[in-house]
Amino acid sequence: SGYQYHHPSKMSNSHPLRPYTAVGEIDHVHILSEHIGALMNGEEYSDVTFIVEKKRFPAHRVILAARCHYFRALLYGGMRESQPEAEIPLQDTTAEAFTMLLKYIYTGRATLRDEKEEVLLDFLSLAHKYGFPELEDSTSEYLCTILNIQNVCMTFDVASLYSLPKLTFMCCMFMDRNAQEVLSSEGFLSLSKAALLSIVLRDSFAAPEKDIFQALMNWCKHNPKESHAEIMQAVRLPLMSLTELLNVVRPSGLLSPDAILDAIKIRSESRDMDLNYRGMLIPGENIATMKYGAQVVKGELKSALLDGDTQNYDLDHGFSRHPISDDCRSGIEIKLGQPSIINHIRILLWDRDSRSYSYYIEVSMDELDWIRVIDHSKYLCRSWQNLYFPARVCRLV
Repeated sequence: SGYQYHHPSKMSNSHPLRPYTAVGEIDHVHILSEHIGALMNGEEYSDVTFIVEKKRFPAHRVILAARCHYFRALLYGGMRESQPEAEIPLQDTTAEAFTMLLKYIYTGRATLRDEKEEVLLDFLSLAHKYGFPELEDSTSEYLCTILNIQNVCMTFDVASLYSLPKLTFMCCMFMDRNAQEVLSSEGFLSLSKAALLSIVLRDSFAAPEKDIFQALMNWCKHNPKESHAEIMQAVRLPLMSLTELLNVVRPSGLLSPDAILDAIKIRSESRDMDLNYRGMLIPGENIATMKYGAQVVKGELKSALLDGDTQNYDLDHGFSRHPISDDCRSGIEIKLGQPSIINHIRILLWDRDSRSYSYYIEVSMDELDWIRVIDHSKYLCRSWQNLYFPARVCRLV
């Protein structure tokens, strides 16, 4: 650490403070950016003009070519656009988005926070089309921070179209956690067929199947030229009640009587845990907490199990327990706040003495049909147990 001293007579207000540079290095990139940026949209020295939505954008070939392979090929590749003083119409963008792109090309800067979502998505499309990966990444990161019910569907459509993994993932996470609101949004009706199917086919898109069916029915009405049969195959009919199948699905005419009968047959003949349930997915977080609505429905000292304190416990407090009996009817049962997708359970067995324990873990949706996911009934175990198993949707553990 240290101090810097500036003599009063040497101070000046004419230049703002700039980032510190190493001794012997001069970094005036900001001045370069300002001077080149001053050329933007000026007729002076310009040798090409773009026309977007009837608006003229004078530009400079050498700057565009230096910044972008696309423009290098377009303006110096021997095509019609490479002729001196050429005027080039652009049909697939808006004037607002193209203005932002030119500013970025000339200055390396772009201001996103004051723009409408539609303009930002057009801007993202231009960044992808013209090959600016850093701009594409930065714009995607900003879009991740402003996702809401109104814009998430159109953002997901663009992210899917251009294969932007982080933005696609964040859109999916947002839609999973707000599934019912997304289904009733206007943006849902404007989704492309591919984007629509990729959303509703997800196990983690956890809305009631009746609501999903009705939203897909509305989408089909809004997009009459698309194949309705493929869309309706995404509905998990066996998850719907008999009343819903007969009074909601059948009158729509979108599914054949055989498809409805098959769903009734599957529902009546299958184990409950074999049905293709949907569930909430919250990666990397402990969902067996009061924060997520979980509760202990069977076991002693119920309040201690889900408080998250794994340090302070003794014979009198800080843990949950159950009697050990030969008939295995006693146990500890947790009800999650909602059906959830889990593949990992971490539990702390009593370890304040030398005793060891055998145990098994089962999961269920209806408290009647149980599937055993962990069986350590023939092992002696103590202290922390980190347990992994194939992902399952469950409500009770």
